[in-house]
Amino acid sequence: MPKGGALMKPWLRYAICILLGAVGGCGYAISQVRGDYTAKQISNGPWNANTIQGTEKATALIRAKVALHGIMALPAKEAMYYIAKTDSDGAPLNGKCTYTVRGGPLDARWWSVTLYYGEGWLVKNEANRWSVPGNKPVRDSDGNWSFTVSPKIANGVWLPTGGIDGFDLTLRLYHAKGNLLTDPANATLPTIKKESCA
Repeated sequence: MPKGGALMKPWLRYAICILLGAVGGCGYAISQVRGDYTAKQISNGPWNANTIQGTEKATALIRAKVALHGIMALPAKEAMYYIAKTDSDGAPLNGKCTYTVRGGPLDARWWSVTLYYGEGWLVKNEANRWSVPGNKPVRDSDGNWSFTVSPKIANGVWLPTGGIDGFDLTLRLYHAKGNLLTDPANATLPTIKKESCA
């Protein structure tokens, strides 16, 4: 018969199994919460949206994602959030490139576009500018507008990237109406066109 210590005692085996299970479970939970914020939701061109955040249909996982990625996110009836991580051709947004964001009238009381990187961080830049409010771009006679996203200062309305490797844009629509609420996957949203890269 083996002497003491030759075989692992049952309680030690159980403790190791519980510890491994806890570590594995925590790791899986963290990976899920830190995963794509807009996963398995609607897509519209380069934009993606989670349409059930802020509603009673929101799962515990979605609420955890909002807590991590959408600090102080408003309920769905107050605001719609569209996130773009690519341009309109599907290429990842790159802070060393110049883009034109172009759109027309948006059926909402107010809108803005904000540039983020990582898990919702603002980008440090010399202009101290992180967002374009809806009243800033000049409209033509049809209500169409555009602004530039680039690492270097540009003419007109300019949103600086700070030259970082990758970023995303968040389009916030406050008190949205019409297709933005009833059919967000087919509503008319701004395009994001890559112009050049450094």
